[in-house]
Amino acid sequence: MIEFYTNPKSRGAIARWMLEEIGAPYTTHAMDFGASIKGAEYLAINPMGKVPAIVHDGKVVTEAAAICAYLADAFPQAGLAPAVNDRAAYYRWLFFGAGPVEAAVSNTAMGFVIPDQRRGMIGYGCLFDVLATLDKHLTDHTYFAGDTFTAADVYTGSQIGWGLMFGTIPARPTFTAYWDRVKDRPARKRAAELDAAMENEA
Repeated sequence: MIEFYTNPKSRGAIARWMLEEIGAPYTTHAMDFGASIKGAEYLAINPMGKVPAIVHDGKVVTEAAAICAYLADAFPQAGLAPAVNDRAAYYRWLFFGAGPVEAAVSNTAMGFVIPDQRRGMIGYGCLFDVLATLDKHLTDHTYFAGDTFTAADVYTGSQIGWGLMFGTIPARPTFTAYWDRVKDRPARKRAAELDAAMENEA
């Protein structure tokens, strides 16, 4: 059994989608952004006091990208990771989402402006470069790792979906076409329904 700690208004939605994709049973622990998430019991699981987190067979995994990668390996029957010798694109785009995309979009949304002369000091350079890189890859590929949907699409695809929803990523045809390819997957729809129900119960 997997123990899943989340809040529906968080990156826990990514982990929930991944859990629904693997199809393994899990128990959901709803965390609020006050006492429970900063309480001693949860801080023993994630000292950062953030969600999502999972505990599987006594092993703790935090960070949404790490959870996606871990679950893809722990449940290979779901087919969400390529063969080990064919993972170059898979790793590249999974961590491109967790690094440059996450940082560039978040910093831009917060109004942080990287001076042109200091772009070389920041991992992503600028939002324009990040979006151009995504655009080029998705113009040439159906999914991030090629022709097959993987955990990289759960994670980095979620970044695109959220960006389109909240306007932090522009609705370029390449991005909207990609999101249309993944947003109606049964697992994502189940995950969204479960998160909506949790939000309504809060």
